[in-house]
This record gives sequence, structure tokens and C-alpha cells, in this order.
Amino acid sequence: QVQLVESGGGLVQAGGSLRLSCAASGSTERINTIGWYRQAPGNQRELVATITSGGSANYLDSVKGRFTISRDNGENTVYLQMNNLKPEDTAAYYCNTKLRSGSRWYEYWGQGTQVTVSS
Repeated sequence: QVQLVESGGGLVQAGGSLRLSCAASGSTERINTIGWYRQAPGNQRELVATITSGGSANYLDSVKGRFTISRDNGENTVYLQMNNLKPEDTAAYYCNTKLRSGSRWYEYWGQGTQVTVSS
């Protein structure tokens, strides 16, 4: 099992920055890819960025050039640096990972952290 705890959300003006953290505990040696998702009220949850254990990253088109995902494997923490924030970035942000056990995959989510960007 894995536990994920997000932190770092808050209220910021448009153009500002925030850094989110996702701290993992439990069977962290089994974690490969960690992703950040977000969900705004009335919208479906969308994948914002992912990073593999080797550091390979992918991003949602609308955040490319503004958001950077990184990880500290020694600290079992993944970060999402968000710059030039826009009101449309307002959402609850969640980190996620999936672990395989035999033929089954298990998905783990954190509790989320709220990001609010004012115009």
C-alpha cells in the first residue's frame, strides 16, 4: 500500500506561482510513475503532468511551459511548480499512482489540495 499526501495549495493572483508537494509513504519502492490531476467544479478530473522514476515527464498541453513536475526519490516526494498561473488553473489538485500486484493494478490518490487563482 501507498499513502499520498498533497500540500502547497492556496490563493494566488493571476501570474503568480505555487509549488505543490506530494509526499509518498508505505511501499514507495514499488512506485514508478506519479501523476498530478486536477478537478474544477463541474468538470471531469484531468491529468496535468506525470513523471516516471527515471525523471521522464509529460504535461497537459495547456500547462506546458508554465508547470514543471519533478521528484526527489530520496525524499519520496513529487513536486509541481506552477508559474504564470491563470484563473482557469483553479481546481483541486490530486496526486496519483498505480501499483501492480500480480495481474491486478491498484490506484492510490491523495486527499487533494485546493488551488485558487484570482483574476
